[in-house]
Amino acid sequence: MKLHWSPRSPFVRKVMIVLYEGGIEDQVQCVRTPVAMDKPNLDLVADNPLIKLPTLMLDDGTALYDSRVICAYLDGLTGGRLMPAAATARLVAERRQALGDGFLDALLLYRQERNKPVDKQTAAWLDAFALKVRAVLAALEAEAPALQATPFDLGVISIGCALSYMDYRFPDIDWRGGHPRLAAWHQGFSERPSVARSLPDESP
Repeated sequence: MKLHWSPRSPFVRKVMIVLYEGGIEDQVQCVRTPVAMDKPNLDLVADNPLIKLPTLMLDDGTALYDSRVICAYLDGLTGGRLMPAAATARLVAERRQALGDGFLDALLLYRQERNKPVDKQTAAWLDAFALKVRAVLAALEAEAPALQATPFDLGVISIGCALSYMDYRFPDIDWRGGHPRLAAWHQGFSERPSVARSLPDESP
C-alpha cells in the first residue's frame, strides 16, 4: 500500500496512529506529497481528485480517502479494535470522530485566515472561528470524564489529534487554562506510544 503523506498534517497523523496501533506500518509506503490550498499538487489528481491528504492507494490500485475511510479500512485489517462493536458505544465513537474532524477542518481554515496580511483578513470570519473553538473546547471539557473512561478508539484519536494541532499551530491560545479536565485527559493521550511516535516533523 502507498500513503500520500505529509509529516505535519493532522489528518495524516490520525492514519499513522492507527498504523502504529495495529503494528502494520511496515505494510505501507509513505510518499511525501506536498499540498496547499493555494498550490494544488497536480500529481495527486490521478489518485484523489480532491487533491487532499491523506490518500491511501491499495495494491490493486484502489484509492481511499478521506482519513475516516482510511482509518476504518486499516483498523479492519487488524480486527477492528479501534471501533466499538456495541451499537451505542460505536455511535459515541462516530460522533466524537465527527467532532474531532470537524474541529480540525475549522482550525485549518482559521489558521489560513490568520496567516493572511491583516488588511486581507475578514474580522467576522475570525470571530466565527474563535467562537467555534470556544464552543468545542467547552463541550470537550464537559465530556472529559467520559473521555477518560473510554478505551482508545477512533473517536478519541480524532479529538486528541485536534487538540494536539492546536498546540502545534495555535501556541498563542492557552486552551488548557480554562479546561483542566480536558488538559489532564490530553496529557494521557499524548503519552500513548503511538501518539508520541507520530508527532509532527519539521523536516523539509
